[in-house]
Amino acid sequence: MSDDLQKKLSIVRAEIDSVDAQLLELLNRRARCAQQVGQIKAEHGEAGFIYRPEREAQVLRRIQQINPGPLPNESVTWFFREVMSACLSLEEPLGIAFLGPLGSFTGCAAVKHFGHAARLLEQTSIDDVFREVEAGHAHYAVVPIENSTEGAIGRTLDLLLGTQLKICGEVILRIHQNLMTHASSLAEVKTVYSHAQSLAQCHEWLNRMLPGVPRVSVGSNSQAAQMVAADPTAAAIAGEAAAELYELPILVPSIEDEPNNTTRFVVLGRQDSGASGRDKTSLIMSTTNQTGALSTLLAPFSDAGVSMTRLESRPARHTLWEYVFFVDIEGHRDDPAVASALAELGTRAAYLKILGSYPVAVY
Repeated sequence: MSDDLQKKLSIVRAEIDSVDAQLLELLNRRARCAQQVGQIKAEHGEAGFIYRPEREAQVLRRIQQINPGPLPNESVTWFFREVMSACLSLEEPLGIAFLGPLGSFTGCAAVKHFGHAARLLEQTSIDDVFREVEAGHAHYAVVPIENSTEGAIGRTLDLLLGTQLKICGEVILRIHQNLMTHASSLAEVKTVYSHAQSLAQCHEWLNRMLPGVPRVSVGSNSQAAQMVAADPTAAAIAGEAAAELYELPILVPSIEDEPNNTTRFVVLGRQDSGASGRDKTSLIMSTTNQTGALSTLLAPFSDAGVSMTRLESRPARHTLWEYVFFVDIEGHRDDPAVASALAELGTRAAYLKILGSYPVAVY
């Protein structure tokens, strides 16, 4: 290395060292501010609600708006999520229940939303995820609610009918399904394990590349990887996190049938989220079994100028051949137009439950 090159590099590296020192000071300064927020909340009797979804969404949106580059918004959003996660943990690490084991897509969604400082509490079923928060053993839950390829997650919708928990956030996760195994070729694979949703998302690929090979549905993708780790004749379909955790080589990456395969997760807690400026409201409604009843329920939204982004029917659990409808609309329940529509809907629906208002996911 020439003296001239060494000199130029030394100047830039000295600048990096200086910036790093400033970053460290600023990060600790921010952490002290977060501690002050916690103290103020405690003085006013709100110590139990250290996480405010609407405030976090506002911070991340502002950061994206003022970001001058060259770092992309995705990178700065990840960084600031981790900063906020670390600051929150100074008060109390958030306990997050999710469908495990570690390495599952739901676990990845939990980390994406709450950061690595959160305390992840893996559960063996979606039912257990709900119960963990309902019993007060976890602060929040992260559960899948719909996939762009396979549609709604039925068990999540069924449990939302009966729970007192509120939807207070959402996470959008791009799903890459990978075939992982200790086998050296597809010819050596005798069984494929994965969650039923993942098997369905890779149905056509499996038909082409592994015809006749038995497919076994298990509780989660990460459980499949855990099982396959000790069986060189078996393969699992799961994400990269599971492959790393269980030290499984990825034989074929990205085998999902749809290239834009995406899953939406919701965050459940015991309190409502305030308005962030860009929100959704989710609700469940039912109608009497008569001609035109559904259009009567939908009319208040159009009359108030409220956009509906999702309408999903689900069999009612208490009456044969009757259905409830899961609806997502744009706006917070406290927005005047949304409040007006919900008030009118309440006079028309046979059953109405507001699942929660929450910030639209920040990518």
